[in-house]
Amino acid sequence: MRWRCIGPFRGGRTVAITGVPHQPNLFYIAAVNGGVWKTTDTGHTWEPIFDSQDTGSVGAIAVAPSDPSIIYVGSGEGLQRPDLATGNGVYKSTDAGKTWIHLGLPDAQQITAILVDPENANRVFVAVQGHPYGPNPERGVFRSTNGGQSFEKVLYKDENIGAADLAFDPSNTQIIYAVLWAARVAPWEIRSGESFVAPGSGLFKSTDGGNTWRPLTKGLPSSDDGGLGRIGVAVAPTQPHRVYATVEAKKELESTARTTPENPGAWLITIAASAAAVPAQWESRSRRTIRT
Repeated sequence: MRWRCIGPFRGGRTVAITGVPHQPNLFYIAAVNGGVWKTTDTGHTWEPIFDSQDTGSVGAIAVAPSDPSIIYVGSGEGLQRPDLATGNGVYKSTDAGKTWIHLGLPDAQQITAILVDPENANRVFVAVQGHPYGPNPERGVFRSTNGGQSFEKVLYKDENIGAADLAFDPSNTQIIYAVLWAARVAPWEIRSGESFVAPGSGLFKSTDGGNTWRPLTKGLPSSDDGGLGRIGVAVAPTQPHRVYATVEAKKELESTARTTPENPGAWLITIAASAAAVPAQWESRSRRTIRT
C-alpha cells in the first residue's frame, strides 16, 4: 500500500479531521488557519465551507453521531507555538456545513477538543486551552446541554491552566476523561511546547456526567514541579475499561506490568517520556499500569 496526498492543497498545519459513520465518502478537515473543508467523494474534491466566518483558525471539529447534519467547530488551533493562530469560540452548523452560527466562548482563543453525546446532539463538552501568551479565566472544560445556547464551566483550576483533550467511555457517556494542561509559550521562542514550566497538568475522570471530577495520578509523573506536560487520552471502544494516554514528561519512567484479565480495573497507559531540554521531542516509551 502506498500513501498519496488527496488534499485539500493548502499550506500550514491541520489538527482536526473527522468522518461520518455510515457515510464512507464524507469527511471534514479543519485547518489551523484555513477554515473547514468538506468532501463527499472520498477526497477527490474538497469544498471550503467556513470561509464566511470571522475566523479561519480551527482546533477541533465534531459531528453529532445521532444527527450528522449537526457539526460543532472549535476555533483556535490549540498548539502551543510561537507562530499560532487564535480563534473566537465555538461554531455550529445544523445543515451539514451550509450555514453556521457562532455559539459563544469568544475569549477561549484556543479550543483543543469537542465531545458530542452519541445519543443527544445537544449535550456537548468543549476543551478550552485559553490564551497562549497570558492568563485568562475562559479556559478549562465547558459543558452545554442545550446545543450550545449556553455553556457551563465544569472543570477548572485557575486562569493559567487550560484543557487539552476529552474522551467519553463508549459504554457510558456519564463517564468522561479530561486533560488539563498548564502551558504557556513565549512569543520569542522558536519551538513548540510550553516555554514556562508550571504545575497543574493532569488527567481527570468524571462518573456523573461532568458534575464532579477526580484526578488520576497513580502511575503518572507528578505535576507538582511542572514535570507533567500535555496528555492525549483515548478509550478502547471494545474494552472501555482500557484507556490509552500519551504523556509528555520531564523524567524517564520505568516500565511496569501490563493490564491483565485478572486486573480489569486497571488502565494501560502508554507514556512517552521526553528530555527536559526538548519537551516536544520523544526519546523513549514505557508502559505503566494504573488504577482508575
